[in-house]
Amino acid sequence: MQITILNAEMTYSKEEGYVGKVQFEAEGHTNPYEIALQSKRGTRDWGYGLFFLHESGKEEQLLALEEQLEEDDELFDQLVEAAKAKLDK
Repeated sequence: MQITILNAEMTYSKEEGYVGKVQFEAEGHTNPYEIALQSKRGTRDWGYGLFFLHESGKEEQLLALEEQLEEDDELFDQLVEAAKAKLDK
């Protein structure tokens, strides 16, 4: 699946660890999305929430994308790396 990054950001604090979000479009999907990311160490253990960016869209598209993110490490890593690239240092 091809995605287009619209915006990304990430911050770090000792209390919360790494917290970021990425706004993106997914090929063939009607609405853009936002994924919120959080990891204490900024390594493999990322928690996330996937949402429609502006307005609700087709739930089956959201569920299909969520399933793809679970199965496709490369796709998920692409979103994490986009946010990490914006980390305030």
